[in-house]
Amino acid sequence: MYGDIYRNKRVLVTGNTGFKGSWLCTWLISLGAKVYGISKDIPSQPSMFEELGLANKMKHYVADVRDLDSITKIINEIEPEFLFHLAAQPIVSLSYSEPLDTITSNVIGTANILEVLRHYSKPCTAVIITSDKCYDNVEWIWGYKESDNLGGKDIYSGSKGAAEIIFKSYFHSFFKKADCPVKIVTARAGNVIGGGDWALDRIIPDCMRSWSEGQIVEIRSPKATRPWQHVLEPLSGYLQLGEQLYKNHTLNGESFNFGPQAEYSHTVQEILEKMSARWHFNNPKEAYQITDNIKFHEAGLLKLNCDKALFHFRWIPTLDYHTLIEFTSDWYYEFYKNKPDMFAYTIKQIEVYEELATKKSVEWTK
Repeated sequence: MYGDIYRNKRVLVTGNTGFKGSWLCTWLISLGAKVYGISKDIPSQPSMFEELGLANKMKHYVADVRDLDSITKIINEIEPEFLFHLAAQPIVSLSYSEPLDTITSNVIGTANILEVLRHYSKPCTAVIITSDKCYDNVEWIWGYKESDNLGGKDIYSGSKGAAEIIFKSYFHSFFKKADCPVKIVTARAGNVIGGGDWALDRIIPDCMRSWSEGQIVEIRSPKATRPWQHVLEPLSGYLQLGEQLYKNHTLNGESFNFGPQAEYSHTVQEILEKMSARWHFNNPKEAYQITDNIKFHEAGLLKLNCDKALFHFRWIPTLDYHTLIEFTSDWYYEFYKNKPDMFAYTIKQIEVYEELATKKSVEWTK
C-alpha cells in the first residue's frame, strides 16, 4: 500500500485524539509507520482514541496547536518525515457559541504549524487538512473545484477559508523556494462518517448514542442533502497525497478535494432509514422523528469536484453506498452491543477496505 512509503517513517498527526485523527493513526500503525501525535485533549466521551488504546501504540504529546513554543519544541524533538495537520475546532454548532475559539484553533493553529515548518531544516512532507466548508457555498448543484471562491456565511466556514488563505500566503512566501526541504499541500473533504465519532451535534453520532439506549432521535433537516463518505475514503486520499508529494515535488503548494461519487449524495432521512435497518428497527419511525428546532444555519447542499486528484494521481473512492452504511452502522453496533477488541475490529475494517480497493485496482494499493 502506498508503495510502502510510510513504513518505518516518523509520521506526526496533529489532532490525533479526534475521530479522523484516530482512524488515521490506526491506519498508519498498520502500515508500519512510527506514529506520533499532538492534541490538547480528549475531545469526546466515549473517545475512539481511548477505546482503541492508541496511547499505548504511538507516542502522544499533550499540547495546543495555538501554543507556538510548545509545538516548536515537540516538532523539533520528533523530527517528522511526514506531517498530517488535522488539529482544529471541527464542530459547526460550536462556532456559533465559541467563535473566537474556532478562529484561533483553525487559523492561528494552522499558521503555527506552518511557522514551525518554515524554520524546519530537515525534509518533511506536510498535508494540511481543512474542510469542504472552506468554499463560499452558494448551494449550486455541481461540485466545487479547488479554484473556486473561499469563505462562507458562518464562522466555521470563514475559519476554514482563512486557513487556506494563510496556507497560500506561507507557500508563496517561504515554501515555494526550490531549496526549501519542506513540501506542503492542503486537502479538503467533508461530511465524513464512520465508527468512533462521538462529536456533539452530528447526526450519525447522535443517532448511535440514542439507539444504543433504545431512544428515538430528533433530526432537524431531513431533506438536507449530504455527500456521504466513510472516513477511510478521504484518509486514503490524504495518505496518497502524502506519498505523491514525497515523490513528486511539482505538487508542492497545491490543494486537493476528496469526496464521494455524485450518486452518494442522499438526504439525511434516506441514510437514517438505511442505518436504522442495520440496527434492526422494523419501522424507521421508531428510530427518529423530525423536529423544526433548527438552532443554526446549515447548508442544504455542498458537493466537491474531485477531478484534480483523479487527474494527478488517479485517486477514486472505493466503497459503494451499501458498504458505506454497513461499515459505519456495524462499527457502532459492535461497540455498543458486543464490545469486542475495537482496535482489532477497526484494523479489520481497514483491511477489508484495502481488499476492496485492491479488487478495484485503485492506484494507492500498488
